[in-house]
Amino acid sequence: MEEKLMSKKKPTYPINDLLDTYLKECNRKIKIPVFYEDLLRFSGSVAVYDLNDDDTLWVRVYYEEHERPEIILSLKKAYTILHSDGNEDAIEFLNIDAIDYCTFGNSKPFRIKIRNILNDNYTYIYVKKADASRIYGLELEHMLSPNRINFLVFKDTLIEEHIAGIPGDEFIKEFLLQLNDQAKAQIAKEFVKFNERCQMRLLGDMRSYNYVVIPTHDFENVDYKIRAIDFDQQCYEGKLKVYQPQFFKENFDMVSIVMNRLEPNSIEQYKKEERSVLAKRIINSRSRYESLIRCMCKDHISTKENVDELKKHLYDFTLDLKFRRSRSMGEVLKTALEFVKRNYENVNMKRLLSQ
Repeated sequence: MEEKLMSKKKPTYPINDLLDTYLKECNRKIKIPVFYEDLLRFSGSVAVYDLNDDDTLWVRVYYEEHERPEIILSLKKAYTILHSDGNEDAIEFLNIDAIDYCTFGNSKPFRIKIRNILNDNYTYIYVKKADASRIYGLELEHMLSPNRINFLVFKDTLIEEHIAGIPGDEFIKEFLLQLNDQAKAQIAKEFVKFNERCQMRLLGDMRSYNYVVIPTHDFENVDYKIRAIDFDQQCYEGKLKVYQPQFFKENFDMVSIVMNRLEPNSIEQYKKEERSVLAKRIINSRSRYESLIRCMCKDHISTKENVDELKKHLYDFTLDLKFRRSRSMGEVLKTALEFVKRNYENVNMKRLLSQ
């Protein structure tokens, strides 16, 4: 199914001057001591397997002895810049346990496991090749989702923090069908909201391995949240279904739970709730949002064919003539989000007039 929805390979788009200025103003652009190309100089690798001896598609890399100390120190410094504004007091207590390289997907990231030797707590950071569409996706996630995300950009290198949670494919395989009825209804609600959020902000390719499920214990209950972890497909594809997680076969079990546990009027209510919350976030972060959208409208992050196809789908879906006049993916997204915001404001106005 996804082969028909997705292009075979999305190209990497460079950061233009306007986006570069935006990143600098938002303190996202900071000089870092390591580049993506530095990590590519590994001298060998071994495959990484999970606890079931299945290939994870990551390989553990190692470096020549004369290069390893400099790379290790640079990665520790990058971690402190990302998490503590460059305070290097803790560097002596940090250890780089592993450097893994993913050969699957567009971004081919490096995953760095960093451990505090004082207490054995560890986390990860990711080093990737900077891509304009991915950066737009990260910024939109930061502004318009329930989550905040930390990342840095310098020249052609992107460093992202780790997003903790149970990978969606693992959650579906190991946990979903074992949940009680109440938990299934709750995860169904969250999937509806997640699906709506991705569609409205045009975040594509949310197959189950591109998001995580985060369980939170609340007295005798466990609440579940769904959070995207891959932003490579922000505003690129032309098919509207790419931006709707419900249409990927990897999410079939999630969709089945929604259909079995939620009534149609409940599904529609959760969609309205998510649109309302998104509109509020747009209003509350107006200055930053408008700056980012200006960058996107003048940027080139997709093909003309994809832009034409998507704006046609969205016009058919909304009958908003502004979609037909869009000339870039940024303008398509701006029109989509303005549509959501305008409907929210109209509903509020009607409510005020009726009082």
